[in-house]
Amino acid sequence: LECIQADDDLKSMFVGTVMRKIKSRTWKKQRYFRLQEDCMTIWYKSKKAGNAHSTFSVGDVEAVREGHQSEVLLSIADEFPPDRCFTLVFRGRRGNLDLVAESAGEAQSWIKGIRKLIDNLENMGQREKLDQWICDWFKRADKNRDGQMNFKEVRNLLKMMNVDMNEHHALRLFTMADKSQSGTLEDDEFVLFYKMLTQREDVLRVFQEYSGDGQKLTLQDLKDFLREEQLHEDGVQQYALKLIERYEPSDTAKMLQAMTFDGFLMYLNSSEGSISNPTMVDLYRDMTQPLCNYFISSSHNTYLLEDQIRGHSSVEGYIRALKRGCRCVEVDCWDGPNGEPIVYHGHTFTSKIFFKDVVTVLGNYAFKASQYPVILSIENHCSIEQQKVMAQHLTQILGDKLLKSPLDGKIPIGLPSPEDLKGKILLKGKKIGGLENSMNGVVDDPLMGEVSDEEETAEIDDDHHRNDKMFVVAFSSLLSSPLLSSRLVSSRLVSSRLLSSPLLSSVALNFQTAGVEMDLNDGLFSQNGHCGYVLKPTFMCNTDERFDPENPQNRDGYKPLSLSVQVISGQQLPKVNIKEGSIIDPLVRVEIHGIPLDQAKQETRYIDNNGFNPVWYDTLQFTIHVPELALVRFVVEDYDKTSKNDFVGQFTLPFTCIQPGYRHIHLLSKDGNLKNNVFFEH
Repeated sequence: LECIQADDDLKSMFVGTVMRKIKSRTWKKQRYFRLQEDCMTIWYKSKKAGNAHSTFSVGDVEAVREGHQSEVLLSIADEFPPDRCFTLVFRGRRGNLDLVAESAGEAQSWIKGIRKLIDNLENMGQREKLDQWICDWFKRADKNRDGQMNFKEVRNLLKMMNVDMNEHHALRLFTMADKSQSGTLEDDEFVLFYKMLTQREDVLRVFQEYSGDGQKLTLQDLKDFLREEQLHEDGVQQYALKLIERYEPSDTAKMLQAMTFDGFLMYLNSSEGSISNPTMVDLYRDMTQPLCNYFISSSHNTYLLEDQIRGHSSVEGYIRALKRGCRCVEVDCWDGPNGEPIVYHGHTFTSKIFFKDVVTVLGNYAFKASQYPVILSIENHCSIEQQKVMAQHLTQILGDKLLKSPLDGKIPIGLPSPEDLKGKILLKGKKIGGLENSMNGVVDDPLMGEVSDEEETAEIDDDHHRNDKMFVVAFSSLLSSPLLSSRLVSSRLVSSRLLSSPLLSSVALNFQTAGVEMDLNDGLFSQNGHCGYVLKPTFMCNTDERFDPENPQNRDGYKPLSLSVQVISGQQLPKVNIKEGSIIDPLVRVEIHGIPLDQAKQETRYIDNNGFNPVWYDTLQFTIHVPELALVRFVVEDYDKTSKNDFVGQFTLPFTCIQPGYRHIHLLSKDGNLKNNVFFEH
């Protein structure tokens, strides 16, 4: 409770507050909200719900928005002032929580308090996070809230932790940890029990292989490990010293320039011990080449939060996509009421939002995640009158962010680079050709301007498969209104030849739909600072070189590589079946996604009834013919012999971003949130 007593905002949250939970203009219910003692959990309930209550973790909250910054709160803006309103935005695809406090002061206490808790969580070191995790488990298992755990509570804890341990072994660990011989475990005793339960024999084996005395790694021992296993070459001594300084918890070991087992484990669990090369997670690519030389993170039907036929349209779709680094968003525009253009999936039952609200969100969020240009892909179905309104909104709301004229004042011969266009929003239309006419002010037939994604893709594919010629896409001057056309910049988008693999053609995905496709997209754009632009391989940028994905051996510089993955162990894999007593039977599958010849998957055997610390030591082997285009996806599933396996977690990254050696993979949920670890050597 120390953190609560020292802060007035947290103290107010701990006492509790009655606030209105808002779902719509007509759904406004009072709920009692309270911060739990762990400073990590928000508890709330209805006065009429009896003992029923709900909770959520502060760690699941991505941001707090003040005022009327959601569609729901905007709809009741005439009823509640902005200083009493705020929105909790959750990670992944979970819906927002819109709240109205009884006073501006109470709203500020919650806004500032939750932001402090989020900052504290993000600034926690590994040891603090582990302590918090242990504390959380203790509280979940301590059913009678007496601050102690008897053996029955420990048995229930093991089931909650996905551990199927025989009673004799569990009792032996319990007795060894019960130093006071009281028949219960208290604070330090529970920590000891946890350490015995989570002893990493797999990591200890590696540690002892390089430790001269089995107790520590000397500086030379650590250097040997880094060279031989992690394949570090340059500056190994300085890097080893940095690791000791950063991860070794013992001051005595630091003075000796040595690393204990605890420090070694903390290093392997850190970002530097991750499978992703940290130098490639940051911005490292050349950003000065023409736009057509980059894969661009792109969203299809960005306005939808659910399915494509009856789903809900919302500006939240644009906010979520842009905050994930998406750089090309789609707007389907139709004539709306009172002269205001609307956005929705035409000829379906999806709900509608105003075009001006989309543009406002674009102006506010376009450059939160990345400073590189955003492309607004407009599929225009509006009358000339409402196109004029679109032009006014674009100009007035976006201002200087909107690219209104060529960078050098001349008709461009090629495309500018992402670096040239930093902080700019570009508009793209949905029709092929017609650049010169539109530049000269010629107005196309409005019906001819309506080209769907599917038609556009089909035309491009037909051209390429027929005669392999280059194609040209207009940065949209093809809208019927001269006023709107004058706001848009025409330029040639000359692309290299499309490849037959869907992975390789700058593809627009439904960001609102979790699945393999989005895993691959997120994996590809996880590199280069999550900026939404990834430079294509040289053989795809050189127009003089023809790359055939069906016959990669014919290209210059062809050199296949081998990938060997030994799946060693997993830690604290989450339960997927809520049935009491259910424990997962995990297996690991490694998938290669790339050109047709590289498509492959292999999997380990499954481990019976152990999601807590399964051990495999299974080795999987792959040959990769075009490593520059390969993505590697690691998937953990709960094996089921009678039905389809259940998804547990996954992690995807480009093959070129993999660090060799002993590495941990931090699994992600379907929504892209962090789960727990699998340990590999590759």
